[in-house]
Amino acid sequence: MFQTELYINGQWRAASDSVRFDVLNPADETVLASVASGTVEDARAAVDAAAEAMKGWAAKTPRARAEILRKAFELMTARLEDFARLITLENGKARADAMGEAAYAAEFFRWFSEEAVRGEGLLARAPASGARILVQQRPAGVAVLVTPWNYPAAMGTRKIAPALAAGCSVVIKPASETPLTMLALMPLLEEAGVPPGVVNVLPSRSSGAVVDAMLRDPRVRVVSFTGSTAVGRKLLHSAAEQVLKPAMELGGNAPVIVFEDADIDVAVDGAMLAKMRNLGEACTAANRFYVHEDVAETFVDRFTARMAALKVGNGIEDGVDVGPLVNADTRDKVAAFVADAVAKGAKVRLGGKAPEGKGFFYPPTVLTDVPGNAACVGDEIFGPVAAIQTFREEGEVVRRANDTEYGLVAYVFTRDMARGLRVSEQLDFGMIGLNRGLVSDPAAPFGGMKQSGLGREGGHEGMLEFMETQYISASW
Repeated sequence: MFQTELYINGQWRAASDSVRFDVLNPADETVLASVASGTVEDARAAVDAAAEAMKGWAAKTPRARAEILRKAFELMTARLEDFARLITLENGKARADAMGEAAYAAEFFRWFSEEAVRGEGLLARAPASGARILVQQRPAGVAVLVTPWNYPAAMGTRKIAPALAAGCSVVIKPASETPLTMLALMPLLEEAGVPPGVVNVLPSRSSGAVVDAMLRDPRVRVVSFTGSTAVGRKLLHSAAEQVLKPAMELGGNAPVIVFEDADIDVAVDGAMLAKMRNLGEACTAANRFYVHEDVAETFVDRFTARMAALKVGNGIEDGVDVGPLVNADTRDKVAAFVADAVAKGAKVRLGGKAPEGKGFFYPPTVLTDVPGNAACVGDEIFGPVAAIQTFREEGEVVRRANDTEYGLVAYVFTRDMARGLRVSEQLDFGMIGLNRGLVSDPAAPFGGMKQSGLGREGGHEGMLEFMETQYISASW
């Protein structure tokens, strides 16, 4: 039913020490599959395969690589239902959410099939010497991709597609909670025409040792990671030792600002999308709500009603809006955030208590009067909990929104576009959703400021993360 072995050089193989680990269904805690756990020896074999395969892949014309990526898009689009079901089984998200992720994941193949043929270059004449200046972009080298569990398909394709478009080969280390989706993608890439060794997948419970071994290999020139800032710092340290190109999409602490002149219906729609997409298990998820005191009561009433209408259950079932969180640790962390906020004076308007029984469920929860010293204000909640505060002045809310080490995304709701743009420019975040609760788009540069990461994914910038600029000084 599932692909469960390592995928190296176009072949399925057991781990070198035959060790395996279980992948659980978070809805009922049953074992979905036993997956091979890659070793340092397997990691070296994967880099060997990638380095050898890259010679031929980089030599292909951009159009040839583009056609393969386009074929991957078409194949994945035809199989969205299958991928969505697998995403739900191992991650827990509701079927509609999983379908959205699968379509989003496929779109990266289409976007970067179009970008593959748009490598930028330059021919100019040096003003002083008269020499010709030739500038071209070349594939950087083997790329190590480390992906998280919250988007088992999309976080992989968002890295694979630009790397392949650029001419790089890759080794992917998917999250241990959700490796099945990425393994299932490999037969599709084979069918699309990706040669053996260009894409390798290495699930492993020994993540630190396996990734570190790959980053120390001189043939690896790029490391792309999506995950926590704490782990990102460690990978940056390893990357620095080898002077690798790092692309880091790290933690977030997204503020939502609702001004008194906002269209409340638009703000509620946007807030629901920003908070409850992927159950709140996203670095872009709304974490801190700042609502102007003049409209706070109206906003909270409407928002709470929308949250209360969501159906909680096994994500594979029809009509379910909110599935389980990915594991017990995540559920317990969310519960601890709520308990801490309540102990410090927050009021529970909805939810606030995990249900009994199997599965890692936590209900949609709305907290009001959340104090500034609550743990959920400073840290990512990563769950279906909305922590709401009020504000009075524009300058005050900008200061409070910026008062975090993170700077990934912020959301602003106002009818006054001058105010919206003015506030957006004052917010220290790499992305702003202005009257929108969704910013992610394959055509846009995704990434943050401060400790939310380095580099960008998506847009034309996403491909450049896997390329090196070469300058040739010539005379003729």
